[in-house]
Amino acid sequence: MTKQDLQIKTRDGVARAGLFRAANASPAKAGIILYMDAFGPRAALDGMAERLGGEGYAVLVPDLFYRNAPYGPFDAKTAFAEEKTKTVLMALVTGTTQAMTISDSGAFLDALAAEGVTGPIGTVGYCMGGARALNAAATYPEQIKAAASFHGGNLASDAADSPHRKAASIKARVYVGTSGVDRSFPPEQSARLAEALRVAEVDHVIENYVGMAHGWCVPDHSVFNVAGAERHWKRLTTLFAETLI
Repeated sequence: MTKQDLQIKTRDGVARAGLFRAANASPAKAGIILYMDAFGPRAALDGMAERLGGEGYAVLVPDLFYRNAPYGPFDAKTAFAEEKTKTVLMALVTGTTQAMTISDSGAFLDALAAEGVTGPIGTVGYCMGGARALNAAATYPEQIKAAASFHGGNLASDAADSPHRKAASIKARVYVGTSGVDRSFPPEQSARLAEALRVAEVDHVIENYVGMAHGWCVPDHSVFNVAGAERHWKRLTTLFAETLI
């Protein structure tokens, strides 16, 4: 597996990103953008990108917080438990708007194309990245053929930039994996998202991972669950295998 460190020029500056793909392999059949959780790019996400890269994809992991760099690093197990780091993290999350990431995603797609990744694109996001993966699919429907969210929050909130409001623009197949209990994506939001996707005739699945807590997929998270993470990998790789062709 190889990792390229990229500097991606956006409308607001330069975002660093890692591009992962299998070494000495034929050109990647497709690309994937992995939208980070609240703790930023780090070894845990690199490992997840490498696993996806092992499936034959070129996987881009951009720093969505680049406007506020340098920051961190953060310990995913303790950062929200400590008031000082929690305050810093919340400022980064709330200060990086959906509109910013939607704009950045155009530059991410261009960066993949510049690296020879010109096939279909999939997106996957965790935590704060979940909504961004769906909003990217709505904004760039001709390129993004699959979009997944795991323990994503506020996917169908009252906010103007909530992804469910853009369901009619999505052409991708959508998969949403939810924590068993998650205050950031309660049952009423799940129902609202399901209705919006169905009305818009979006091919989709919303699956509830009973017993899993918010963050269960990411290996350095305090609530990481091996069995739940493997279930997530099975769903995610199947989604991409069936759509990024």
